[in-house]
Amino acid sequence: MRQIVEKSNGFVIIFDYNTRIIEDVRCIPGREYNHNEKHWFIPKRSEKYLNTLRKYGFTIKGGDVPEAFRNFNYKIDEMPELSVNIPLKMDLFPFQRKGVQYILDKKKLIVGDTMGLGKTIQAIAAVVAANAFPCLVICPSSLKINWQREIEMWTTKKAMILSDSTKRTFPYFYESGLIQFFIVNYESLKKYFVERINRRIGTDGKELPITLKDIVFSNKINIFKSVIADESHRVKDLKTQQSKFTRGICRGKEYLLLLTGTPVVNKPKDLISQLGILDRLNEFGGYKNFIQWFCEADNRWRELNVMLRNKCFYRREKSEVLKDLPSKMRQAVICDITTEKEYGDAMNDLQNYLKQYKQATDEQIQRSMRGEIMVRIGILKNISAQGKIDDVVDYVNDVVDSGEKIVLFTHLREVQEKLKKHFPAAVTIFGSDDSATRQRNIDTFQNDRNTQIIICSIKAAGVGITLTASSRVAFVELPWHPADCEQCEDRTHRIGQTNSVQCTYFLGRDTIDEWIYRLINEKRDMSNQITGARNDVEEKILDGLIEVLTRKNQTTK
Repeated sequence: MRQIVEKSNGFVIIFDYNTRIIEDVRCIPGREYNHNEKHWFIPKRSEKYLNTLRKYGFTIKGGDVPEAFRNFNYKIDEMPELSVNIPLKMDLFPFQRKGVQYILDKKKLIVGDTMGLGKTIQAIAAVVAANAFPCLVICPSSLKINWQREIEMWTTKKAMILSDSTKRTFPYFYESGLIQFFIVNYESLKKYFVERINRRIGTDGKELPITLKDIVFSNKINIFKSVIADESHRVKDLKTQQSKFTRGICRGKEYLLLLTGTPVVNKPKDLISQLGILDRLNEFGGYKNFIQWFCEADNRWRELNVMLRNKCFYRREKSEVLKDLPSKMRQAVICDITTEKEYGDAMNDLQNYLKQYKQATDEQIQRSMRGEIMVRIGILKNISAQGKIDDVVDYVNDVVDSGEKIVLFTHLREVQEKLKKHFPAAVTIFGSDDSATRQRNIDTFQNDRNTQIIICSIKAAGVGITLTASSRVAFVELPWHPADCEQCEDRTHRIGQTNSVQCTYFLGRDTIDEWIYRLINEKRDMSNQITGARNDVEEKILDGLIEVLTRKNQTTK
């Protein structure tokens, strides 16, 4: 008998004694002879050398190779064209339409498009197309508001962020037709959906680790027809409670969408929990075979990629869909500020001052008071900026984990220092930096692939420099003038940029940030439409802001 038996880590060569075969086997790198079993073993890395044995009539047998890995076909299926009409308020890009159809076809999958390609809207559109309501959205705390805004911006459906006041009653909002999407953060899954956890004690008297069977879920999880888990790499660890809660909540759902630009953070094992949540791990050979084939072996990653893409995963890089994208895209990320009380006190102070401003009849007095209003508005902006740091850090970490670079624009020195403390490896362009330091930091950011973050002062770095190594710009604080925004954006959006530039603005919820951002966008083209004078635009924005604040003051009386 002459046979090659494929194992997960190599090949067993079985044959009757033959000196010519032995001589050829001994020429294969890494071969070993098993004296107990009386056969030769060849490692996977030497697979190509087995061709030298085919002349002896060897046959290859699957051995312990799972059925899914035999007679492997390396062909990746084409992404499908969207075949249904979806009632959305805006149009999808062509590549997004293909993603939606893939979701509708597979139902349980990982959406792995790189950041900025619209994983959120693809998931929302697919749920709407499938009428898979109610839908539960599980996401990081910093993204809850943005999910609510995206849902209501793109669709006619309504979204609710779960809170203590709706903990027991939220199902009735769906039953009455008021709400279709429910949003919760990972850390709150236990609070809203777990009745109790049964603790078990081992024979040694110590508490045993919690398993999924120990968790008793609320019946409320049964109302959901679909679940979207955003940034699903956060549940890559099988041992964490969040992973177990997510898996239990997702069990039995018709549509399960895991969104992440980094499904594998460190190693293929990161996929096991996510495939388990999707109830697809058996399609990859089960836990044991997945570990042996994709984690312990070092040459099966191509097979894993093909299997993922054909079964339950798609990913597009920006470079693949660049023809569909505008050269520059803007998005606002709404943050719950951690300085809410301090902000409220400062806002009350400003509103009291505005009463005096409105009561003043002398034009000269009003003009001098406008300067004081600007100072107090600046205080509000500062407090909001300090309160957004945690959300900014979470966002930047996700960008860096996905392998991209990012340019952060700030104004306050205190904010710059806090960001630098969180990201000590970041380079900077601050007003206090001399020209040599600035150029050195620019060159490092542009040329060193390990330098992924540059923190810039809006004034110091807003003009005259090139940062095209990144296609991501983020504003922690807002400038006053639309032109300042565009000049900062254009540090990356200039000759040499090969990607669509994603411009992100962090705004404190219910703060002056939102009002300024809205007014800036309304006045963005004003300099061209009116006189072209910069001061005219700033005056109009200030007038608009005073009007908004005054109106708010009147409505809160």
